[in-house]
Amino acid sequence: MPIFSKFDFQYLQKAMKKWIYLLAIACLGSCSYNNKKTKQSIRPVVWKAVDTIDVARFNRDLEAGKPTMDVGVYFPSNFDTAFQKVTLSRLMESVRAAKEIYKPAGVQINLLWVKTGELDPAYFSIQANETPGLPETEYTNMYVHARRHPAVLTEHAKNAFTSIVEPNEENKRTIYLIVLQDVFFPFLEVSEGRNWTIKSVRTGGLSFPTYSYVNSLPDAFRGIITITNLSRADRFRRTVAHEIGHKVMNVSHEYKTTNPGHEVFADGGLMLYGNGEDIPSGQEGRWHLERLHLSPFLYRLKNGVKVWNEDYKEGGHYYDPIYGDKVINFGGRAEIDKNW
Repeated sequence: MPIFSKFDFQYLQKAMKKWIYLLAIACLGSCSYNNKKTKQSIRPVVWKAVDTIDVARFNRDLEAGKPTMDVGVYFPSNFDTAFQKVTLSRLMESVRAAKEIYKPAGVQINLLWVKTGELDPAYFSIQANETPGLPETEYTNMYVHARRHPAVLTEHAKNAFTSIVEPNEENKRTIYLIVLQDVFFPFLEVSEGRNWTIKSVRTGGLSFPTYSYVNSLPDAFRGIITITNLSRADRFRRTVAHEIGHKVMNVSHEYKTTNPGHEVFADGGLMLYGNGEDIPSGQEGRWHLERLHLSPFLYRLKNGVKVWNEDYKEGGHYYDPIYGDKVINFGGRAEIDKNW
């Protein structure tokens, strides 16, 4: 004889379905509660000005009417004692060097503040963006690929920046230099044949440029630049200027005949990994100077009022309409065997 009758089996099926449904509702409620709890637990850093930095002295040579960028500095006070790759004095040397580098290009830096405070240690180290799933192939260049498949901040990075950046109506126009211990940047690279591998770079500075993130970057975080290593003599002078360049020129590592890429080591231009500080102009200079002067992060002070450049129209991808013809239609790079 069967252990269950047909009626008993149907009843058991209904009971099981009801139990699974109630369990799912309970899980969803718990997940929702946990998400709310996580958001509520993000404590804003209590920042205070570093009184040893004379901001007014730094800005004393500013001229009204000249293209200007606003820069604020956040330097947490409670890093692990072993972290010595960025000190406040070296950071300020790099900011001053950036001021010198942009001066010949006709652009000045207005230092808003230098602030310190205790950051949640959970945010000392972050992974900048989600690991990408689609590699760039030979059919398009990296700028077109990024426009189609923008980088996306990790939830952890969003939480960190929510804790750090103070809300302000000019958030999306302000450049924030944020010192952290580690910022990792994952990307896909050809390994062999038709295979790609995930590569994660431990960055010394990361600019979170709009050519890479486009519309996925929240407005409040559009000006963020992280600084994590100024310890090398060949790095610290131009690191801040270089990272600001990604932000205000909105270009990757490229220069004249050197095409854009994630890691390009050569001397010459400010936007390469090397010792160069040149910001070239014209088509042969990849329009770097012209793109700089079109940046939405720049304004001119007129009668005490900031007159900002035109803002991005399509999220700030490399070919955003604000740049007009100041773009290069790069070809794709064939990094794999064409007979794959």
